[in-house]
Amino acid sequence: MTVEETLPFADWLRLREPADAAARAEDLVDALRLRLTSDAPTLIHDLGSGTGSMSRWLAARLPGPQHWVLHDRDADLLSRAADAMTGVTAADGAPVTVSTRCGDLTRLTATDLADSALVTASALLDMLTAEEVERVVAACADAGRPALFALSVTGQVRLTPADPLDPVIEAAFNDHQRRTVDGRRLLGPDAVAATAAAFARRGGNVRERRSPWRLGPEQADLAAEWFRGWLGAACEQRPELAGPAQAYSERRLADAAAGRLGVLVEHRDLLAQG
Repeated sequence: MTVEETLPFADWLRLREPADAAARAEDLVDALRLRLTSDAPTLIHDLGSGTGSMSRWLAARLPGPQHWVLHDRDADLLSRAADAMTGVTAADGAPVTVSTRCGDLTRLTATDLADSALVTASALLDMLTAEEVERVVAACADAGRPALFALSVTGQVRLTPADPLDPVIEAAFNDHQRRTVDGRRLLGPDAVAATAAAFARRGGNVRERRSPWRLGPEQADLAAEWFRGWLGAACEQRPELAGPAQAYSERRLADAAAGRLGVLVEHRDLLAQG
């Protein structure tokens, strides 16, 4: 089994969107509303937008006219995200507009964000390095803008019914999340702590909340697809697991198909304000 056997990335983002929406910490959004009331359009930069699930979810929860600037390295994903924002309105029915910027979001500066009221991201931090997190935090903090970073993995997973291989696969997957790619040492499960510490060093007030996926029979397709990717990454990191993983995979996927598999994937949401 390899990581490449999973869905194309855009399809994966579409499949996980309902679970993401259910998991994000609503009370952190409540804390933002008081700061974002204005007759002028609120400008929001969304980093690593993918297909735009964060912008669609949050725009409908914030009041007043909004303009979203979506950032990603993938022009095709940005085009999909912009198209999917058509018809989205604010919580009070105010208009929401969008523009896109294709490029390296970790190279943004405080000047790039100076005109914004908020910076957001979802499922991004764990794919960054410590240096990249420092640059993103510096850009937000130096611009004096609040940042809402949602759904960063913490490395903790619980599957039910339990299996003796679960902790072995979890450990291998977390090592894979911390791997070095093209000279970049990814933070993986350490990303939230690194981000919170970086904001705190700059005087930011940081709040964190759990935002776990809770997948049951109604999310069997997502649970199975997540499991394939989770197991595939673990086996890529530790090839000696491939043998025992075959029977393990058959058991788990049969449980998912029968509606017997429960999956809890821990994430954390972080809101940093000056």
